[in-house]
Amino acid sequence: MKKKSTFFSYNVLHKLTPLMMRGEFLKFLKFKFNINNSIVENDRHKMLARLFYEMIPRKRVVSFHYSKPPFMFRFVEDIKLSRAIQIWLVIGLVMIFLQVVIGGVTRLTGSGLSITRWEIVTGTVPPWSNAAWQDAFDLYKATPQYSRINEGMSMQDFKFIFFWEYFHRLWARLMFFVFIIPFGWFLARGMFSRRLVPRLLVVVLLAGLEGFFGWIMVASGLIQRPWVNAYNLTLHLTMALVIFSYLLWITFIAYNPSPPVFHNRMLKRFSLIMVLVAFFQIALGAMMSGTKAGLFFPTWPDMHGSFLPAVLLDGGQWAISSFTHYDTNSFMPALIQFLHRNTAYLLTIMVLYFTWKIWKMPISHGLRRGVLLLVCTLIMQVFLGIITLVNCVSTIPVILGVLHQAGAVLLLGSILSVTYHLRGNTFSTSVKN
Repeated sequence: MKKKSTFFSYNVLHKLTPLMMRGEFLKFLKFKFNINNSIVENDRHKMLARLFYEMIPRKRVVSFHYSKPPFMFRFVEDIKLSRAIQIWLVIGLVMIFLQVVIGGVTRLTGSGLSITRWEIVTGTVPPWSNAAWQDAFDLYKATPQYSRINEGMSMQDFKFIFFWEYFHRLWARLMFFVFIIPFGWFLARGMFSRRLVPRLLVVVLLAGLEGFFGWIMVASGLIQRPWVNAYNLTLHLTMALVIFSYLLWITFIAYNPSPPVFHNRMLKRFSLIMVLVAFFQIALGAMMSGTKAGLFFPTWPDMHGSFLPAVLLDGGQWAISSFTHYDTNSFMPALIQFLHRNTAYLLTIMVLYFTWKIWKMPISHGLRRGVLLLVCTLIMQVFLGIITLVNCVSTIPVILGVLHQAGAVLLLGSILSVTYHLRGNTFSTSVKN
C-alpha cells in the first residue's frame, strides 16, 4: 500500500515551527516527506520531520488544500463602466418614453379596451384570419364601451383601436427582452459596478408590477364603466414615471458617478420638493385624462368665468360618492382641473425661483446647462397645457394631448437631472469581489 503523505502550507508551518528553527525549516519546505515513516529526502532535516510527526495524532493524515471559491459575480468600478452599458441604459429610457407616448395615444383614441384578455405569451400574435378577427371583435362587443359608445362600429374601425392597444402591449414585451437579455450578459461578464446591480433589479421588479397594474386598469373598464377607472389609470401612469425616473437616475450614475459636491443644503432640499410637486402634477394630469376634466372647463385663465367653480363651494358635493362615482357629476372634474391648474402655477414659480437663486452661484457647466434645459422644458409644457385645454371642445385633441403628456416626462427628467447634479457626494467606488 502506498504511504500517505502530508503537505503543509507555508503559513501553517511558519506558525508551528519554533522561532529558532524557522530559518532551517524554510529550506526544508522544498522537500517532501512521509509522516508515517518519517522518511525524508534529505537526512539533515530528519530531526524536523520527526518533530512534526510527534505533533500529529497517529493514523490521521492532515492536509491543507487550497480550493477555488465558488462562482462569484465580478464587478468594476463606477468610473470604468463600458460604453455599451451606458448606451443600453439610454435605449431603455427612450423605450420607456415611447411607451408613455404610445399609452397616451391608446388612451385618447379609446383603444385601451379593444383587447379584453391578458395573454402574456399567446397575445404576442395578432389575429390573422377573418375568423380570428371576428372572435376578437365579438369579445369587444360584450364590453360596456361598445354598447354605450361604439355600438355599430365597423370592423375597420375596430382594427384601428385594436392596433394601438396591441402595439402598446407588444412594445412592453419588447422592452422586457431588450432589458433582461443584455442585463444577464453584462452581469455574467462582470461589466456592472456593484452599485448598479441592485438598482437594476429594482427596475425589473417595478416593470413586472407595472404590467400587473396595467391589466387591473383594463379590467376596470370591462365590467360597468365604458372606460377605465381614473384612479387605476393614474396608478398605471405614475408607476411608469417611477420606472422612468429610477432608470434615469441609474443612467446618471453610469455617465457621471461622482458629480461635483454642491454645498447649498437649502437648494438641494428645494430640488427634491420640485420633484415631488412634479410627480403630483403629472398624477393630476392622469386624473384629468381619466375623468375627462378638460371637457368641462375648456377655458383659460378662468374656469368658465371664475377662478373657483361654484360646484366646489357646495358643501353637499364633498361626499365620498362624489369621489367614487366621479363620472356622474361635475364635482371631480372641477376639483381635478382646479388642482392641476394651480399646481402648474406653483411649479412654475418654484422653478423660476430656483433658477434665480442658483444662477448667481458658481456652478458647473453641466449644472448650468441642466437649469437652462429645465426652464425651456417648463415653458414648452405650460404652453402645451394651455393649448390643449382650450381645444378640448367636445373631444380631447389626440396630438396635443399626447404632446402634453410627453412634455410632462421631459419636464420631470429635467428636474431630476438638476437634482442629481445637486446631490453630488464624495464616496468610494472601490470593488471588493
